[in-house]
Amino acid sequence: MLGTVINGAAILAGGAAGIFAARQLTEQRQLSIKVLLGAFTVYAGLSTAWSGLNGSLGQAGKQLLIAMVAMSLGRIAGRLCRIQATLNKVGGYAREKFATAGGPSTSRFADGFITCTLLFCVGPMSILGAIQDGLEGKIRVLVIKSVMDGLATMGFVATFGRGVMLAAIPVVAYQGTITLLAQHLRPLLAQPDLLHSVNVVGGLLVFCIAMIILELKKFELADYLPSLAFAPALTYLLR
Repeated sequence: MLGTVINGAAILAGGAAGIFAARQLTEQRQLSIKVLLGAFTVYAGLSTAWSGLNGSLGQAGKQLLIAMVAMSLGRIAGRLCRIQATLNKVGGYAREKFATAGGPSTSRFADGFITCTLLFCVGPMSILGAIQDGLEGKIRVLVIKSVMDGLATMGFVATFGRGVMLAAIPVVAYQGTITLLAQHLRPLLAQPDLLHSVNVVGGLLVFCIAMIILELKKFELADYLPSLAFAPALTYLLR
């Protein structure tokens, strides 16, 4: 749960900074933060994937092949379930709320809470980071998300007011629930090769997040989330 607690604290800190800061971050500083986030995400993704490639060269190759197949199947399943399309609609609703902000203070307070709750919960980083936290206690993905959410809250608080800071509550509840569920599923992945397969796929997905942060390539990342279930299943069947 540590990663989720950090995420909630970052939202509160970002909101407080947005209220009391004399000026917003300059574009140059925003760019520098984006590059640092991207570089750290590349490291987090590749190191996580590498930690899952164990054994001989042949075994590592088999694990990588299973990861590729799992990601392909995951993408197909994700598209059939319209995961990314659904999240895009929810995100579009949140952006629409942001664009029309400016009404009475009570309305703006509620809109800020709803908008930021949607934006901070619907992304694939929420699910992927919470799962990694629950399975292995790795919080790097949620730390990256925490920085992004904190910076976003700084900007949103100027538009919506203090209501955006309350988004920390549903974020902690949502991600915390996923983390606890992952902890309960951990005994099912007690065999090292099953957990390693999740690490390889999860690491590759985190690397894709870096490409999105750095605006190098656009991925429909949410559609790949089912691959986290396909990876251990394929590993179990093919061992």
